[in-house]
Amino acid sequence: MRLRALLDTDALGLRLLGGEDELDRTVRGVMTTDLRDPSRYLSGGELVLTGLAWRRDAADSEPFVRLLAQAGVAALAAGEAELGDVPDDLVVACARHRLPLFAVHESVAFATITEHVVRQVSGERAGDLAAVVDRHRRMMTSGPAGGGPDVVLDLLGSDLDLRAWVLSPTGRLIAGSKVSGPALPAETCAQLAAEHLAATRTGRRGPHRVLLGSTTYSLFPVRSWGHRPAAAGGGRSPQGARDVRETVLSDWLLAVEADASDWQDERLDLLQGVTQLIAVERDRRDAARTVRRRLAQEVLELVQTGAAPAEIAARLRVAAPVLLPGLGAAPHWQVVVARVEWEGGEVEGGPVAQSLLEEILVDPLATGPEPSDRIAVAHTGDEAIALVPLPAVSAEHDGSESGIHADALLKSVRDPLSAGLDDDGRVTLGVSAAVHSAEGLRGALEEARHARRVAAARPGRVCAAGHQELASHVLLLPFVPDDVRRAFTARLLDPLRDYDRRHRAELIPTLEAFLDCDGSWTRCATRLHLHVNTLRYRVGRIEQLTGRDLSRLEDKLDFFLALRMS
Repeated sequence: MRLRALLDTDALGLRLLGGEDELDRTVRGVMTTDLRDPSRYLSGGELVLTGLAWRRDAADSEPFVRLLAQAGVAALAAGEAELGDVPDDLVVACARHRLPLFAVHESVAFATITEHVVRQVSGERAGDLAAVVDRHRRMMTSGPAGGGPDVVLDLLGSDLDLRAWVLSPTGRLIAGSKVSGPALPAETCAQLAAEHLAATRTGRRGPHRVLLGSTTYSLFPVRSWGHRPAAAGGGRSPQGARDVRETVLSDWLLAVEADASDWQDERLDLLQGVTQLIAVERDRRDAARTVRRRLAQEVLELVQTGAAPAEIAARLRVAAPVLLPGLGAAPHWQVVVARVEWEGGEVEGGPVAQSLLEEILVDPLATGPEPSDRIAVAHTGDEAIALVPLPAVSAEHDGSESGIHADALLKSVRDPLSAGLDDDGRVTLGVSAAVHSAEGLRGALEEARHARRVAAARPGRVCAAGHQELASHVLLLPFVPDDVRRAFTARLLDPLRDYDRRHRAELIPTLEAFLDCDGSWTRCATRLHLHVNTLRYRVGRIEQLTGRDLSRLEDKLDFFLALRMS
């Protein structure tokens, strides 16, 4: 579509501030941003919408407009809701770079302009591409009854012979074309998600080309601008900039079995349009979570403020039919706590953890159009807390037979999320046992928090712990101060490490094996392929260097804990 066509639509509330000679430019897409440098997300021909949150003073306008002009955008539209009239310095900068500038009336939502542009651009494609995109639009805008993303992918397969799938950042298969043949294996989905997250963290512009075995995939980001994780907590990054870490763990992706590097612009435009249409569906699903988030927040506040169990039970009775419609008896509940931490602390972790929990706790066996309708997640500070309902089995049920298990949760998300966290982020998860009453909910919350702290004491970018581990000595280790840990382990193990380094004596591996064999000389010697006399010599050397006696239980326990904490 042409720029001048936007001025002919009164409902868009656009007013031209400059660039009248450039109104014959073609608009090929639309993007909403408040980034100070959005160039890596631009491919050219976009109408850029901005609320001006990137502008701190007049000097910021020139570099912002210069970047847009270099990226080849069609025009800039600035909203008047925040600052009132569009600043003169922005008008001057746009005139200098021959970039058409529109003012957007405060009564008009950016979503209205986005939907109009996507619809018009899609409808104006020539030949078969026009028909395909128009059919996509009609299917997507008809709501859930239209079939959602699956129908869009069916059309890609039937009309353009493209096999495509929509994946979550953890590799969950959200949608796939019926004409694409068998569903992607879970391992392939996880690999594609990991590749996409890794590429996103490097700042590379999509689509990302990935070769798995002999198959080439092109990965297109599905960026949802209508509802972002940061909005859930009301926080923003400094100067209104959008840090990629705010959304990298929650944005969907479109995986296409093809090499898009040699595609013509028309086909690339088509796929970019499809991602925008899928983003509309993502926004619709996110909006549906509002009620569940509010329920979780209300229950959490009651639990943390020490409300009476009867009051908490009343809120749970309200939550149960929303999360488990048609359930006759009151369910059991589990609590899952997550924390997302980024080095530097610029990104608020709570909203990111909330979106992440909503994704990884999706029940793949749930029925209905959206399985995540069984999850209620709140966040406070850098922590997110999920209230997970389980169908009641019996009053004695302790959560051991069914429900969420930390090891299974970790296995399903560890590899993709580690790629998204790169070398500056960490996710830790804690899972409680199931409880069947309001009285037990406070204990379940504390149990999940303790389990998460146990997970945080472990190495790795993504760690989880469950309630079963809280009866072990490992519960105590995370609460030992770091300076005490260092002093304790250094006193016992440093002499052995120094000796091993000088003589290659392998005293540390010998100590570990001796304790693991419960002090059995025969079993330990067999495991290490040593003569018993050689083993006795090594153990004697350990005792001589440390002044400890490995026949005493207290000294064995000290060595065991030192090895665990080192």
